[in-house]
This record gives sequence, C-alpha cells and structure tokens, in this order.
Amino acid sequence: MLITLHLEKLQFFAHHGLYEEEKKLGNEFELNISASFFSTEPVITEIDQTINYAIIYELAKAEMLDPRELLETFLSQLAEKIKSRFPELVKLKMSLYKLQMPITSFQGRIGVEIEKEY
Repeated sequence: MLITLHLEKLQFFAHHGLYEEEKKLGNEFELNISASFFSTEPVITEIDQTINYAIIYELAKAEMLDPRELLETFLSQLAEKIKSRFPELVKLKMSLYKLQMPITSFQGRIGVEIEKEY
C-alpha cells in the first residue's frame, strides 16, 4: 500500500530571501511536506515500519537555520536531505510560503512548490 505522511502549516522564522532587508530582518515562513512510500506491512504497528515525521520536522527545522536567497534552493536541498535519510521514499511534495513581502502595498503570500518522484 502507498502511505503518505503530511506535515502541514509548519511555521518558522528564518532569514531566506534575495533582498538585503529580508536577509537582515528575517521573515515568517510556512512549510508543507508530503512524503510517500510503499509498505508491505498489512498493519503498521511499529515506528520502524513507517517514516518518522518527527525526524522530517527536525531536518526541516535545521535547514531553516541556513539562509538561502531562493525558496527553490531551500526546497531542493531539503528534499535531498529527507531522501537521504529515508531512501524508501517514492514521492516528496513540498511547498514553502513567505508570509510577508518587502514590496510596497503587497498583500498575500508567495510560495514555491516542488514535487519529486523517485
């Protein structure tokens, strides 16, 4: 069976961004992660039979401490770390939203989404 874990609306403060103001002041970000794998277990009863979402969260939290200019860079590098830790993944979908923009009169949020199949 295909199992997909979802970590949704994870909130982080970080210093990602292209503009000096973003690098200096930081910003609020929202991260969403969906990780899929196949299981041959008829019933999952042990953590080692699945993907530990707490480990995925810790990987994301650690990566947030390393500023990048582009959200695309952050997501692709996080994807590599997650896949390295969980080689059984067959699909990984992530989105990262910047909740405040340093653009005059801008309302809303901007984001990037990647999807990788292995």
